[in-house]
Amino acid sequence: MFSVWLSPKIAVVGPGAVGSYYGARLAYAGRIVHFLLRSDFAAVRRHGVTILSPNGNFNARPRTARQPDEIGTCDVVLIALKTTANDQFAKLLPPLVGLQTAIVTLQNGLGNEEALAQLFPVEQILGGLCFVGLNRTAPGVVQHLGEGTILLGEYLRWPEPRTQDLASLFRHAGVPCKVTDQLARARWEKLVWNIAFNGLGVAAAASPETLARSGQLLASALPAHACLTSGELLDHGPREALVRALMLETIAIANALGHAVPTDLADRMIERTRRLGEYKASTILDFELGRPLELDSLFLAPLRQAQKVGVATPHLVALCQVLQGLAAPKVTQGPT
Repeated sequence: MFSVWLSPKIAVVGPGAVGSYYGARLAYAGRIVHFLLRSDFAAVRRHGVTILSPNGNFNARPRTARQPDEIGTCDVVLIALKTTANDQFAKLLPPLVGLQTAIVTLQNGLGNEEALAQLFPVEQILGGLCFVGLNRTAPGVVQHLGEGTILLGEYLRWPEPRTQDLASLFRHAGVPCKVTDQLARARWEKLVWNIAFNGLGVAAAASPETLARSGQLLASALPAHACLTSGELLDHGPREALVRALMLETIAIANALGHAVPTDLADRMIERTRRLGEYKASTILDFELGRPLELDSLFLAPLRQAQKVGVATPHLVALCQVLQGLAAPKVTQGPT
């Protein structure tokens, strides 16, 4: 292992629920972790980050900064911004990135590594898929509901020795971390869950008129004006049928693109999600708080790929129509 990995300097950009949880794990394990913060700066600087978890509660004390220049060049930069803030990359990241910095996006959806590659060399970019149930309940407080594995891969490259070093860094902090040599496929596998549960959970809050305009595929199963948790969607009835239909459409797109995603992934994800209970997916929380929805990366970009390869996705088309009607006006975000 290279000496830098014995005591790496780590920055977390966008420490909301995901960034706070993984950053706190690393800090609690004794790593040098800097949080680039905005709204939660005072709370985290004073009280640290508290993680409430069925695996045991703990409090971590990362270093805090309001501006990236205060942190300086790091060995690892973990990006946990909402994808609606990707236009801030050019402002936030250069002061943190040196020639040897590993840049790891923990964001959902498509296009994040591509956006980073416009600014930095491909060989510095990695992606991490987070399979975890989290809710930020107060400034500096995150409720961990279950799961927690990170699937880590290089962008457009085979895993490097540093990929394994990063995975070990997470594992030593109590985070299960696996390495994949097929990051693009892993992104589509995560989309299988995100499109269905994030999308339908929010679409249920649309008006009857908006649902009706998208056709009967969604309107017959979703209530109007009420977001749905994962447990409410898994009703063993018409809502669960919608979840499965969207999952199978997403798998069909992935397979048409050559990613070889097994069709039984839908059933496995549904059963695993049942164990989370009444979980509110992140897009629901954004919608309820009036934040911009991650509409492009999670929904429209996959739809464009479906159209590109000629895969029929009537449920995804209807879902995108409803979500576009609900989407809040775009507001530029920095770190939270």
